[in-house]
Amino acid sequence: MTDDEFARVLDTVLRDLRAQCSVQPDVRAPEDDYPGLMLYAPDGSGQGVYWGPDNRPGVRLAEIADQVQGWAVEALWGEGEPAVWPRCPAHPDSHPSAATVVEGVAVWVCPKTGVSVSPIGELPPRGDTVRAP
Repeated sequence: MTDDEFARVLDTVLRDLRAQCSVQPDVRAPEDDYPGLMLYAPDGSGQGVYWGPDNRPGVRLAEIADQVQGWAVEALWGEGEPAVWPRCPAHPDSHPSAATVVEGVAVWVCPKTGVSVSPIGELPPRGDTVRAP
């Protein structure tokens, strides 16, 4: 994956983060030869986001989404907020949706039921109704 491809994939995930997460990252290039980018939380803590060896588009997007989700959960916890992102519409305060691939498409799913919530990159803005299937 080229740097431009990685930036496009990461931007797709950040679109969901901007739509439904109160904590936003400061995205920076790493200071060393790290093969990705760094996400920094308001408290100054950082986490790397990188691309793996699997070049299937859905898999790449789900892997990056999973990494960003890990950053978001920690950043929310650090701010004293519920550490759940993105919220599962069927179970909003019990667990976040999980990033996975269904029929080649990267989606957020309810980890309890396996029901698809939204394609990754298409979460509606917070406050808009997300219907649980």
